[in-house]
Amino acid sequence: MTHKVVHVIIGLELGGAETALHKLLTRCDRACFDPVVVSLTDLGPIGDRIKSLGIPVLPLGIDGPVSVACGVARLVYRLRAIGPDLVQTWMYHADLLGGLAAFIANKIPVVWGIRQSNLDPKLNKRTTIWVAKLCASLSRRLPAAVIACSRKAREAHLEFGYADPIEVIPNGFDLQLFRPDPGARSRMRVTLGISSETLLIGLAARFDPQKDHKTFVQAAARVARRHSDAQFLLCGDGATRENKDLSAWLRDTGVAERFHLLGRRVDMPAINAALDISVSSSVGEGFSNAIGEAMSCAVPCVVTDVGDSAEIVGQTGRIVAPRDSVALADAIVALIELGAEGRRHLGAMARCRVAGLYEIGQVTRRYEEKYLEIINGVRDHRSS
Repeated sequence: MTHKVVHVIIGLELGGAETALHKLLTRCDRACFDPVVVSLTDLGPIGDRIKSLGIPVLPLGIDGPVSVACGVARLVYRLRAIGPDLVQTWMYHADLLGGLAAFIANKIPVVWGIRQSNLDPKLNKRTTIWVAKLCASLSRRLPAAVIACSRKAREAHLEFGYADPIEVIPNGFDLQLFRPDPGARSRMRVTLGISSETLLIGLAARFDPQKDHKTFVQAAARVARRHSDAQFLLCGDGATRENKDLSAWLRDTGVAERFHLLGRRVDMPAINAALDISVSSSVGEGFSNAIGEAMSCAVPCVVTDVGDSAEIVGQTGRIVAPRDSVALADAIVALIELGAEGRRHLGAMARCRVAGLYEIGQVTRRYEEKYLEIINGVRDHRSS
């Protein structure tokens, strides 16, 4: 029997939740599950990737508070037409609107997806905090299950008022797509205009307060003073020279010419393959895709101790406190001074760690087992 599952997500631009959904769908057991994706807003690059898998993607076109009611009505109509056995939602707004629409449509069981571990009002939009509080108040009654992508996310939401249980299923990584690739490394370095011996340290993240690019730039400046052959790569939405704040921080380093700003990229396997060290300077994370992708490419990482970043890295890299550019620089220098062979050893350990704990096939099976548990439980309840 094939079970219909509708995934409801805010949008399908490049982002952690969007990427996690796409990876999940690439390994979905299509003999058992028939997935459909509903975007509350529009399509975007991840939407195109999902469509290429032969999975329907339905945008609702919600573009502001005024259109929310009409969007929820359209979602209710879609759910009644599809008749899913289960709805999986991704992030707060989708949890709230998707959960309410599924209840109105036919009391369809809903699985909520929690993606972040920092609910600090200084780092989140006011509407995000408000929606998260509303979700917390509904968490005892509306969802059939709540899945967090990290242990820290689970702990943060329990403290925030969410009901237990919250199950933890980490992000997964495709080790065939993200892998050491000497050819891609050489080609990317030619594109960047650097040699194969140049030390390249990268940060892959959208420009956002939670990613704390400023601390990375300050740390990079310290590293540059100690290692004249080091260069730095930033990629992600907003990581461009047109970004006035970022450009000002780079000018302050005195070595702005040693930074490569690539903006949004769709070739992250090649970007990671070109790096010697990957860095996450975040002050808030759930479960970082960027860290797992770099580790899958056998790149050792320096990360801040937020979300589950320290647990992901384990003994394969370096962990420092957030917002500490001196400690971050020292950790990067420590990996530089290990030499190429020492970094290769750590990188090999990192890839093995991902294979053992976070391989995408294993992660997908955990989601699917949870879906079947809920679907079968509802069927048994209705037949009794």
